[in-house]
This record gives sequence, C-alpha cells and structure tokens, in this order.
Amino acid sequence: MITVIEIKKGGLKDFMVLKKSKQRDAIKAYLMSRKDHPTADQIYTELREEHPNLSLGTVYRNLTLLESIGEIQRFQCGTNSDRFDGNASNHYHFICDKCGSVHDIPLDMQKSLQELAQKHFDGQIDYYLTYFHGRCADCTKEV
Repeated sequence: MITVIEIKKGGLKDFMVLKKSKQRDAIKAYLMSRKDHPTADQIYTELREEHPNLSLGTVYRNLTLLESIGEIQRFQCGTNSDRFDGNASNHYHFICDKCGSVHDIPLDMQKSLQELAQKHFDGQIDYYLTYFHGRCADCTKEV
C-alpha cells in the first residue's frame, strides 16, 4: 500500500509518497499506547522482541519521518535523549526535575498567551511549546 502525504513547512507544501511499513506502524502504535514519552532506545528495547529485524537506526528513521509528517511530537526535556509523544496535538507537558518523568497536562492551550506574544513580535507565531517543571507526585511523596 502506498500513501501520499502532504507536508507543510514554512508555508510551503511538499508531498511525500510512503510505502506501508509494519515497523513504522508498530512504532506509532507503541507511542499511541504510551503516556510516558519514551526515548528511541526505550521504543527499540520494547519492540525488538516482537520485531527481531528491527534496528535502532530504523527506529530513529521512522521517528524522524513520523515527526516530519506531524503524526508524533519530539522534544527534549533536559536529558541527552529526545522524548517522543504519540499525541501530536499541541498540549502542555510537566517534566519532573528529580526523576526525569514526563507527563501530559490536560489543559487547553491558552490562546491568549499566543495573542499576547504576537503583540510583542513582528513576525508570525504559529504555535508555542510550554514545559512546566517541578517534582511529580511520586517524588513529592519521597522525603
């Protein structure tokens, strides 16, 4: 099966033809089932038992592709490894400064913040990312 995907970057449209890939589908399904925002290494470790021909390079290439077509999010949260989120919609994240865990915050994006920033910037703001930091519930229980 072949899929044609439209990619928008910098106001330009481009098209990409993708062949169906069991490995890419497995990576995306894995991310969609997780809320802990795993690293590429974690994804590889979890999936290689079911997919013995899967390589770490294949995981990275497919994550980069899925990000470029807007199906997942990639972000850094103070560690050396990128984290990945199967929820590609704009949403807030909380990053625990003690244990490094990452959590979604179920809060609507605040359009007023983007509008306020736009008033102080001559260019065009299309979206914004905000990370909240502190200690997660598990770490606040530890004394």
